Amino acid sequence: MDTYVPKKRARIALVLFYYLCWGLTFGLTLHYSTFAADIEGYGTPAPVTCGATYWTSGNSCGLYGSLCRPFDHGSLAFRCPASCSSYKVLNPRAVGTQEIIYQPFVIGGTPSNSPNGTAVYRGDSFICQAAIHAGVINNANGGCGVVSKVGSSSSYIASLSNGIQSVGFDSHFPLSISFMQGISCTARDMRWPLLGISITFSTIFSLFVTSPALFFFTQFTALFTHVGLASDPPNHSTIPDLISNLLSKFLPAAFVAYVLYRYCIRRTLRGLTAQAEKTLLWLGGAWVGALTNYTFDFIPIQRLTPHDIAQQPGAKAALAILVLVIFVIVLQQIWYFRLEGRFLRYLSFYLLLLLGIAVCIALPTLNLRIHHYVLALLLLPGTSMQTRPSLLYQGILLGLFINGIARWGFDSVLQTDGALQGDAQHNSGLPPVLPPVVALGGAQERDRITFAWPTPPSPFDGVSVLVNDVERFRGYVGDELAGSAAAEAAPVNATLSFEWARERGRARPEYFRFAYMEGAVTWDYTKAGVWTEEGLWVEMEPGPSRVRRRRVEEEEERRV
Repeated sequence: MDTYVPKKRARIALVLFYYLCWGLTFGLTLHYSTFAADIEGYGTPAPVTCGATYWTSGNSCGLYGSLCRPFDHGSLAFRCPASCSSYKVLNPRAVGTQEIIYQPFVIGGTPSNSPNGTAVYRGDSFICQAAIHAGVINNANGGCGVVSKVGSSSSYIASLSNGIQSVGFDSHFPLSISFMQGISCTARDMRWPLLGISITFSTIFSLFVTSPALFFFTQFTALFTHVGLASDPPNHSTIPDLISNLLSKFLPAAFVAYVLYRYCIRRTLRGLTAQAEKTLLWLGGAWVGALTNYTFDFIPIQRLTPHDIAQQPGAKAALAILVLVIFVIVLQQIWYFRLEGRFLRYLSFYLLLLLGIAVCIALPTLNLRIHHYVLALLLLPGTSMQTRPSLLYQGILLGLFINGIARWGFDSVLQTDGALQGDAQHNSGLPPVLPPVVALGGAQERDRITFAWPTPPSPFDGVSVLVNDVERFRGYVGDELAGSAAAEAAPVNATLSFEWARERGRARPEYFRFAYMEGAVTWDYTKAGVWTEEGLWVEMEPGPSRVRRRRVEEEEERRV
């Protein structure tokens, strides 16, 4: 640009005009992306996230699902973003005796479930993924539709449709959903056109701008804006809410970016005249890192924690390969630093970092969490040289930093056991449920099964029971009803009991889980025991069931 526009004022005016064209093109396309025409009779579609559901897991919907009522006679016009089929359950979810993890969460969907031929899904299915499965919207562009609550169902058959494999469930559930067919509305997720706009403008800017500061801060802002508004936005209810969220993260991120530029990136970009290589390696790498939710989605590591790595299939092998690749790159960078005579200085710097990491690991009651933005910050100083590999590595690492902050924010690197564990198993005690008493009725009577257990040990003061993944009982010490039928049927060494009845002619398998309670908090549930259609009791397997506890929040899953 200095060659074609030699005057400084003219260059400033040209850059500002370019920013204006860039911003207007991006902004107008983004505005079109947020527009959705009204659906006749249902109003404007409400935006929902890929993890939105009518029914959250475990006992989060309360006793008898009262917090998630009504179960029928309700419809919602909704709008889903693109790429929801790749959304996965990151913590195990119980469906009968199955435990679902690292896959879409859709239960049922076979048209034969419904008398009118409409596919019916269990109420805790993720709405957007179920809509893709039903063919109401497509994964590439998202879309809108109308979801209806249709009450209870007793059979949800697994099927593969539109790239999503649903899960089967062969018993009762109080809430089911279905989608209205033939609904059309003008709505489209424009993230891919927006990506084309951002890459085009950023590439042209990179090819013609030689100032390292102007190039870096422009590209940083553009990448941050694109990730936060288009490619991987955080959960939000409205666009103003999203912009407010993004601005709260951008200011501290810009300060970190300045420090990185001042002490690391400027050395790589200053005096660089190979505009094409800068654009291809540095800017191309930055886009690869910023789009990590797509570019690195194939790596089977969702979160870099010992628990997730141990339970996710393929995570250990993937981590070993990543460590090996990083080790080879580090050796290469060490060689370049040695040639430049800066090896000892950077060795001292990284020894201080290792000392700091060791101190963090040694802190009691706290756990070190290496987020991908932290990994980028740790490795970026090792790219502060003007070589082709360093251009590529630096761009990728900066993109990782931008994606991590724009999407998740500056999450703490030191977390308590509870914060790190989230809704995983807590290795709490499990109720020692005594062998149940089964009473099979006659032709006109109900079959009954009665469970009992000893008094919960301290600090527990109650027991919660899930039946078919719905909380049906919550009893505390002192709540026993002397003389009740359940109490009379319970063994003499039991102080709490629970009775479940069903019509004999309409029997289905019933799934029971038990957990201790401590006040309003529910701890680990047992695995599911099964009361078969024939009236036989199949004992639950040892160990806890991976069912989400009450009072544990997860940002990605929201109840509609």
